[in-house]
Amino acid sequence: MFRQTQDQSLRPLTTAHLAQTMSLLVLSNQELHDRVITELSSNPALELLEERICPGCHKPLSSAGPCPVCSRQVEGEEPIVFLSPRDSYRPSRKRTLDDQPLEQEPAAPEDLSIYVMRQLAADLKQEDRHIAVYILASLDEDGFLTSPPPYIAQATRSNLPQVMRVIDLISKTDPVGLATEGPRQTLLVQLDLLGEGEEPQCELARRLLRESFAELGRKEYDKIAHNFEVSPAAVREATTFIHDNLNPYPARAYWGSGRQPQSGDSNVYHTPDVMISRNPSNEDGPLMVEIFSSISGWLRVNPLFRQAMMEADVEQSDEWTEHLEKANLFVKCIQQRNNTMQRLMGLLVSQQSGFILEGARYLIPMTRAQIAGEIGVHESTISRAVANKSVAMPNGRIIPLAKFFDRSLSVRDRIKEIIENETKPLTDDEIASLLHEEGIKIARRTVAKYRAVESILPARLRGARNLSQAA
Repeated sequence: MFRQTQDQSLRPLTTAHLAQTMSLLVLSNQELHDRVITELSSNPALELLEERICPGCHKPLSSAGPCPVCSRQVEGEEPIVFLSPRDSYRPSRKRTLDDQPLEQEPAAPEDLSIYVMRQLAADLKQEDRHIAVYILASLDEDGFLTSPPPYIAQATRSNLPQVMRVIDLISKTDPVGLATEGPRQTLLVQLDLLGEGEEPQCELARRLLRESFAELGRKEYDKIAHNFEVSPAAVREATTFIHDNLNPYPARAYWGSGRQPQSGDSNVYHTPDVMISRNPSNEDGPLMVEIFSSISGWLRVNPLFRQAMMEADVEQSDEWTEHLEKANLFVKCIQQRNNTMQRLMGLLVSQQSGFILEGARYLIPMTRAQIAGEIGVHESTISRAVANKSVAMPNGRIIPLAKFFDRSLSVRDRIKEIIENETKPLTDDEIASLLHEEGIKIARRTVAKYRAVESILPARLRGARNLSQAA
């Protein structure tokens, strides 16, 4: 089995120990860091040694980076799993000859504003450029306007017709529907781009968005059908058309060669909880798995506090005893959390090396229950350990730890590849047929669902967008 520097067995835990360990396990590194600071400020029995000490072997560290003892080369191909101080993450370190080749360095995701400005280059008047820059810089995370057009006109010292012209141009770029006032306006822009009469339910969908948007959100199909004098089935069909073909949040859409970072997405993490890297001394050797501690120093029970307790009076002794018990429990729970994370990451990395090194297509389907059984803990323990955590991969990407358990990931990756390489927009049925030929049995509805998860536009809208860009 994988190597870890703290090969602790899982001892039976008291109720208090188990409860606090579970509460700490679900926290991200930053959240745990805040929790440690809170405990330090409220409990005098806790002490944080400021010197850099390895959280694994407790040896002093003379320089930044992983512990040379815990991360040393070992025989075999199992991953080397070890703890590192909080300040060890090096997102932009200089390369050496032992590092991965330069061409493997992932390109930074293009900024959405720059991506849109490149599309506007041919149509945007020189005197309107500053307006476009202002609008794009002030969009919210969903791609909506944060200021009304009259305010934008005043802020950019331009007139309202100028601003409206620029907004119209921006709304028709990729991703379609940017710079609108909200989801309804975005959906209407996308619907207009699909073209009049292209689908029988298109006009009804437009009426739903314009006249019954609130009722649509509440799924009051019978009420809408009565008001529009159509059948409930027609309303549901139009609703399905909107769901399958339009995207109410344009900045979250799949655009260019990637996705705009958003809350919960893989690019939103700045400092990961775990870093997986190739072995610096042997690129073909075992993978290195650094689990970052929530602190850079060493958390322990203050020995001076223990000594002072012996000299305290009875009243003071009771209060200090409580502090000491809480401090001991907190330190043990931190250690137990670290041990669980080491065991989890060691097993995941040993079983998912293909996914880590080659990409989503090589992800082996696994469940939290399976991992829990192999480690010898309850499934809920694994769920808590996975929650809110992120992992820096060898190629530089930072992803949610939960992606290791996403059974749809490899199929979604293949769907993305098919769409990226299509010569003409393929429908969901056509994509499903191609996957069937490759031995992947999947229904059209599932293709549509996975495409929506990846925020990829449907075939009709991709085609309309291509025609708009060509014109």
